[in-house]
Amino acid sequence: MTIKRHNQRGASLVEFSIGATVFLMAMFAVIEFGRVLWTHNALADAARRGARYAAVNEQADMDDVKRVVVYGDPAGGTTPVVSNLTTDNVDVNYAGFGLDVGTVQVTIKDYDFKFSVPLVSKKISMPKYTTTLTGESAGTLPPPIPSL
Repeated sequence: MTIKRHNQRGASLVEFSIGATVFLMAMFAVIEFGRVLWTHNALADAARRGARYAAVNEQADMDDVKRVVVYGDPAGGTTPVVSNLTTDNVDVNYAGFGLDVGTVQVTIKDYDFKFSVPLVSKKISMPKYTTTLTGESAGTLPPPIPSL
């Protein structure tokens, strides 16, 4: 039996388009998963960095702490560590804070991760990232104790 080739015209084009679609979808999924994981780690690290700055700098100005979280610098900057992160996403709470006592809590909240994949306009609400540290002296000497 002889196979007629003219009945198979375009079959390789269809097979290629199916294979390419599956390959590209898998590739974009891996890239986006990597971006989500990187953003998750960067937000957790930013909360830790802000809490450390607040703990070491004995009740630092809350705006300075927020700028450390967002920009990595208490003076601020123009480019946030994580895109679309603002100081409005950061909460700073001092509780009974002083020299070697009390705690400071830094929370990143309401951050939305936006996908960059074509044809996908979804966003993911990331969880809250909270870090709590106790007050530290960081080399600062306490005031002398008055004699009785």
